[in-house]
Amino acid sequence: MRIHFIAIGGAVMHNLAISLAEQGHQVTGSDDQIVEPSKSKLQNAKLLPSKLGWFPDSITDDIDAVILGMHAEADNPELLRAQELNIKIYSFPEFIQEQSQDKTRVVIAGTYGKTTIMSMIMHVLKKVGRDFDYLVGSKLEGFDSLIKLTTSNKIILLEGDEYYASPIDHRSKFHLYNPNIALISGVEWVEGSIDIDKEEYFKQFETFIDTIVNKGTLIYNKENANLRETVEETSECKINRHGYTLPEYSINKGITYLHLGDDRIPLQIFGKLNLSNIAGAYTVCEWLGVKKADFYEAIKDFRSSIRYLEFVASNNETVVYQDYLYSPYKLRTSIHAVKEQFPQQGLVTIIELNPYDVSDKNFLYQYRDAMDEADHVVILVNKDVVKDKNIILGNLEGPVREAINHPNFTFLTEVEGLENYLESFKSLGFNLLFMISPNQNSLNIPSLADTFFKNK
Repeated sequence: MRIHFIAIGGAVMHNLAISLAEQGHQVTGSDDQIVEPSKSKLQNAKLLPSKLGWFPDSITDDIDAVILGMHAEADNPELLRAQELNIKIYSFPEFIQEQSQDKTRVVIAGTYGKTTIMSMIMHVLKKVGRDFDYLVGSKLEGFDSLIKLTTSNKIILLEGDEYYASPIDHRSKFHLYNPNIALISGVEWVEGSIDIDKEEYFKQFETFIDTIVNKGTLIYNKENANLRETVEETSECKINRHGYTLPEYSINKGITYLHLGDDRIPLQIFGKLNLSNIAGAYTVCEWLGVKKADFYEAIKDFRSSIRYLEFVASNNETVVYQDYLYSPYKLRTSIHAVKEQFPQQGLVTIIELNPYDVSDKNFLYQYRDAMDEADHVVILVNKDVVKDKNIILGNLEGPVREAINHPNFTFLTEVEGLENYLESFKSLGFNLLFMISPNQNSLNIPSLADTFFKNK
């Protein structure tokens, strides 16, 4: 096939373009901005456009398919030209679904945990020698690309999300895959996370369940109340249902052990969210024919390759972790995980928030009491990232303090102030947790960890 990518520089888009070129397809692409690592990878694959921009004259009637990325607009001149010529236009999930008709499609979805569960399943299948195709949203340790698409593999793992498929297709991406096996890790509403209201957000997951093929399988977290309700509202679907719950575990000397009958399985990771993710990953692997003993042997050396309770550094009895701040629920569970793992230690939690989010009272109050288990809470709103001169950070301290509602609260507006705070804090008997927004991080966390260690 001759395939043209509009917005080829996107994370998934450039990986898909390279994969298709390696299969022998004739691939071209365009974009008005391409940054690293996409630029180097496309250049090495000889797919980097010679010029940046949109060129409608490059869209000719001998093109078999156009794949449209989210970076393009609905009035993109290349897109308009392709529509004039009646060329088939795909979003990338629609294209992948069409190319995967003869495969067992396994789709992992949920407000949180889906990338971690994907990485667990991929880790296990790789260790037990099962080959598979995949599409994942983040670079994972042990895998060179975000996507692998072959003509030979019988299984494809797909990370499915609820965001638009393309600028001209406002269906959610995960509505297009028609899974044989689907997992939902949980459904939570996060204010401002998506451009639809709460009711419509939950409706996306009901629709997703309806897209599972007849006699397919839904695996779901029975301990998530929103998800249980969603599953019950789709009770007439002719599919198998398999709920999972938090497995039994214990913690001894800072190591978490899964209980498997009389056996104790030591893990490299910890926290109830991770343990719940293991239960979900195990259930998927079980449906794919992986033996129980093989799964638990493989999961022993799994380390999260995305920033979920990622180890940063340690010094004597003090440990520093970093994590992504996706939602109040995520914040609460991450703090609980560190406190549960190290019950004799205090915990300092540092959060960097976007100044524009902090100005929104509704956003702030989502986090009320979310940090109760932390012993000290530091909120950094970095003045160096503020471009709107109407935002006066000094006026934000009172509303933030009231919203967070924590007795040991510190509000800072400079990285230098955070350095001074950590340098003066007596760290003996305390651990440190950085919770960083995926879209806002101005911190050198390893350096700040070293500063924290200095004053015992």
